[in-house]
Amino acid sequence: AGAAFLAKRPSEKKVVALQAFENELGVQAPTGFWDPVGFTADGDVNAFKRRRATELKHGRISMLACMGYLTPEIIGKFPGYLSPSMGLKYADIPNGLGAISKVPAFGWFQIVFYCLFVEYQSGFGKDWKTGTPGDLGWKALSSADPDEKRRKLQSEIANSRLAMTAIMAMFFQNGTVGTTAPEMWLGKAPVAGGAWAFENELGVQAPTGFWDPVGFTADGDVNAFKRRRATELKHGRISMLACMGYITPEVIGKFPGYLSPSMGLKYADIPNGLGAISKVPAFGWFQIVFYCLFVEYQSGFGKDWKTGTPGDLGWKALSSADPD
Repeated sequence: AGAAFLAKRPSEKKVVALQAFENELGVQAPTGFWDPVGFTADGDVNAFKRRRATELKHGRISMLACMGYLTPEIIGKFPGYLSPSMGLKYADIPNGLGAISKVPAFGWFQIVFYCLFVEYQSGFGKDWKTGTPGDLGWKALSSADPDEKRRKLQSEIANSRLAMTAIMAMFFQNGTVGTTAPEMWLGKAPVAGGAWAFENELGVQAPTGFWDPVGFTADGDVNAFKRRRATELKHGRISMLACMGYITPEVIGKFPGYLSPSMGLKYADIPNGLGAISKVPAFGWFQIVFYCLFVEYQSGFGKDWKTGTPGDLGWKALSSADPD
């Protein structure tokens, strides 16, 4: 009996039920508990705490990094020298990605050493191993009111997630445009201080206004703009249909009957999403491609933007007698 008891004894690993973390910090509207990859599906508490500590660490660094992009552009840089021995001033260091190649090797050593020092002082993960993830011994966000404290900690996680997304977007934008100046945020004007040629076109909307960070329209080429607008509308319309194609079968089901009677293939046999690619027969793909070419032919292969209004294919799904 004793041997049987030992054989059935559960593992020492802390494991709890599926979605055991739905009451933790970070579970926020509108998604609630959201773990699409299934990292927490095994209910491993230690793994969850380690990931939460990592999320907070990356989020805090990202919030500082976002401020590091914005602050020098608004209030300027430190006075004096970054490296007196090299005659290198803070003003000589560009903002954003351009700084990577300008900071001297010993500067990078100091940065890495400081990061290791912070890790050492925090016990190399002691916060999540023996305490609360992200709690490094000092409180920047706290309150005697438990509900107020929870609200502040929820805000930190929400801002951290936003900052992680934002800093990656800033890196991409900085790398694309090549500067952290206003052009990174507003796009490249055709001439210094000049206006855009297309700032009164459809699609110019708040909060960005006319936004062309890469500078596609900087040359003022009207035909190129109209071609890109027609392409944007075409891709947008197809994407709206594709989104509905993902959602509708899950909500109301699929067509009855057969997709291919000769192959005995029913609509119900076709999975939703990417899985359908390998299930649709070759003749079905031929029909799809043929229909796309037929639509292009009927629309004059770009006649809408070449001789008329981009996206206007001759029939109106959206119209009104009121211009506004």
